[in-house]
Amino acid sequence: MSLNPAPFPADVVGSLLRPTAIKNARQAHQAGELDARDLRRVEDEAIAHAVKSQCQCGLKVVTDGEFRRAWWHFDFFEGLEGIEGYDAEQGIQFAGVQTKSRNVRVTSKLGFGRHPMLEDFTFLASIAEGAVPKMTIPSPSVLHFRGGRGVVSEEAYPNIDDFFIDLANVYKDAISAFYAAGCRYLQLDDTVWAYLCSQEQRALVIERGEDPDHLAQVYAEVINQALEDKPHDLVVGMHVCRGNFRSTWISEGGYEPVAELLFGSVNIDAFFLEYDSDRAGDFEPLRFIKPGHQKVVLGLVTTKTGELEDPETIKARIHEAAHFVPLEQLCLSTQCGFASTEEGNTITEAEQQAKLALVVQVASEVWGE
Repeated sequence: MSLNPAPFPADVVGSLLRPTAIKNARQAHQAGELDARDLRRVEDEAIAHAVKSQCQCGLKVVTDGEFRRAWWHFDFFEGLEGIEGYDAEQGIQFAGVQTKSRNVRVTSKLGFGRHPMLEDFTFLASIAEGAVPKMTIPSPSVLHFRGGRGVVSEEAYPNIDDFFIDLANVYKDAISAFYAAGCRYLQLDDTVWAYLCSQEQRALVIERGEDPDHLAQVYAEVINQALEDKPHDLVVGMHVCRGNFRSTWISEGGYEPVAELLFGSVNIDAFFLEYDSDRAGDFEPLRFIKPGHQKVVLGLVTTKTGELEDPETIKARIHEAAHFVPLEQLCLSTQCGFASTEEGNTITEAEQQAKLALVVQVASEVWGE
């Protein structure tokens, strides 16, 4: 069994609101007024400040806020071999708002290569100030789900099964590479499992000629294959949410439709689960969580609004969840990051800080750490 303490009673999902300096620097870089080296210097300074802020909240784990990314997922995928980004016909539809028009597609055989985010993690680790640096990347399921067969080149992969084999191997290489860079806490961000709980999203999959239940089985196998050679002292978590863009969402529905497969068979060390609203359903699906080391990080503090939750209400919900999972297997975090895309949610940096401090406060009162 790993001696790695992650996940922590008070944990953090990943993305943080982009400070003004980052937004201005990215705009200047896109306009050709700031070179890549100077952009990175601005990012470095902002990340160092974000690490300090997380530590000041009392967190024992820190991320780089995903400050070097425009999107939580596309930036990572575009760094892989065999994938290109492109301007799609329309953005991703959330509740009442749409993202910028962007997508990725597989154009040739997949490979991990020398991914630029390895250097991003190395920098984070160098300034972690005694906290555990956590790397966040999109789950392999995310690459396929939204576009399906339509975003995977039939010339490169005439047999879609070969694509999934390569996808698992790319993630196996990614896990190995981040581990070699010193990473001991890796998080796979995966909206797909929540979408598979949504009747509307399932209908869209069926409409394009695919079976959502079969896809769930395939995604579970890909993730497990990717984790086959995971070092024992590396903790891999999975964050599941229903979409997060400018404080809106995509899907609704409790975890029950995927709970037995996801919690019962996918070999993840910790599930970060959105539980900040009725859209996530009740805690009963947690009965499938494996006893022992596997943990559930309850996302009971929303990042979509600035209003601070009542600590006693959060504690009551933690104890409610403990009817299905032992308290020692539970942790607490926000329901998602604060800025899954560079635009960020409609809250302030002060409210963000208060939310993180609340997570630490409640966790300390519940678990005494």
